Amino acid sequence: MEKNKTKPPNRARAVVLFLMIALLLVVLILLQEKDSFLNLSHRNRVKVGIQAPEFTFPGLDGKVVRLTDYRGKVVFLNIWATWCPPCREEMPSIRTLYQELKDEDFEILAVSIDALGAKAVDPFMKKYKLSFPALLDTGASIQNLYGTTGVPETFIIDKKGIVVKKTLGARDWATPETTRFLRKLVSKIE
Repeated sequence: MEKNKTKPPNRARAVVLFLMIALLLVVLILLQEKDSFLNLSHRNRVKVGIQAPEFTFPGLDGKVVRLTDYRGKVVFLNIWATWCPPCREEMPSIRTLYQELKDEDFEILAVSIDALGAKAVDPFMKKYKLSFPALLDTGASIQNLYGTTGVPETFIIDKKGIVVKKTLGARDWATPETTRFLRKLVSKIE
């Protein structure tokens, strides 16, 4: 009768696997940096403290909108898509934030990267009762311009056009803390 010859787990293999995974994570983090020698795409990574890159996109109404049109206002720039579940999740809180601050020196610019443009965005805006400006970037060029890694990503831009906050992923934007933070930016005299 043969004994079952199973080897105990090999600790050396587990350590090597762990180190390989850790190295992969480090490489992925380094790829996010614009100036990294590992960043093969050479995309800019917009960071807090720099001038927000200029863009021009049509709105749902066909009117062309430029970021610099809003100089002197705090801009909440949200890059999103209708097919993105986290984007859909955060839209009600963005709507609430807009209702709270729309009468102040504040604007939300929601840049959709939907390839279908208005055909996808217009019904979405109506369904969720969203009244803030939705801009159409059917070629998703804003992703290269701002160096985004996914959707949604949000950039808070002060009255001078400087990025003061960047967030990746969905958030509840209707919190008292967020409203206070944005009101402080709005009331800041430049």
